[in-house]
Amino acid sequence: MENIILELRNLKKYFPTPHGVLHAVDDISLSINRGQTLGLVGESGCGKSTIGRTILRLIEPTSGEIYFEGQNITDIPKSQFKSMRKHMQFIFQDPYSSINPRLTVSQSIAEPLIVNKLASSKSELNELVLHYMEMVGLDSRLASAYPHELDGGRRQRIGIARALSVEPKFIICDEPVSALDVSIQAQILNLVQDLQEQLNLTYIFVTHNLSVVKHISNEIAVMYLGQLVEKCQAEELFERPMHPYTRALLSAILLPSPKSRNKKREILRGEITSPINPTPGCRFAKRCNYATAACVGESYELRDMGGDHMTSCIRVISGELKWD
Repeated sequence: MENIILELRNLKKYFPTPHGVLHAVDDISLSINRGQTLGLVGESGCGKSTIGRTILRLIEPTSGEIYFEGQNITDIPKSQFKSMRKHMQFIFQDPYSSINPRLTVSQSIAEPLIVNKLASSKSELNELVLHYMEMVGLDSRLASAYPHELDGGRRQRIGIARALSVEPKFIICDEPVSALDVSIQAQILNLVQDLQEQLNLTYIFVTHNLSVVKHISNEIAVMYLGQLVEKCQAEELFERPMHPYTRALLSAILLPSPKSRNKKREILRGEITSPINPTPGCRFAKRCNYATAACVGESYELRDMGGDHMTSCIRVISGELKWD
């Protein structure tokens, strides 16, 4: 327990709509060890980004508990939570919309330093700005440049520098490379990993790209319509996926080898279950090729199938469904 930096207990985030209550995050429980990366994957709209925003209380949770370094931060008043945010930062998906276009590179990086009073003088502030620019690979000649004068990779480096400037322990990376060119993606991923080793950072890495998450994660959690359906070590997930949804995601990965053309693909058909007032049962059942009557009517929590490999598929848990 001492090594756990973040723990979620039955976290829920619901949104009222004209047609009912949308279950964006529904009863999520997980923990992350210090210095590790948890990859959070799933298709668009499954609640990945909402989890990240709820953890940092950019949006307030409906219920459940969030523990950071053993402290319950769920109900801390916002005035007190401000100091906590220095230890928990966010790297956003779109590097252009996440920074102020009217501020130069140096002004953008200086902003969190000024807000948190981390520099005692202007000369110290300038030194810190140049230090963080160098740390993320931004040349000092770009200090007076504006965001519109830079490419996407450099803009994202500004966002990373801003997050690092308050010396956090935990960072949520919300699809930080999905808006970048493929050649730039690798550079940013390598930078994020290097910074983790240097500073002993802990990440939640949100993405829908399984190739990316395999490269960077220690553990992977798979989400579907607000719920976790599988969680295990990264290598284990790719070698022995258990939940039918995870297997369908993995089968969709494009491989460069010509032999992959003969690879069997899991084709998903059927109607996507509405996240508004969902009925009890597996939310993937309507699209699952292996669903039976047992999958409908009762919800099942993640079950450890051995080796800390957890899944919520009742047919796998009961032993009815076994993979070759």
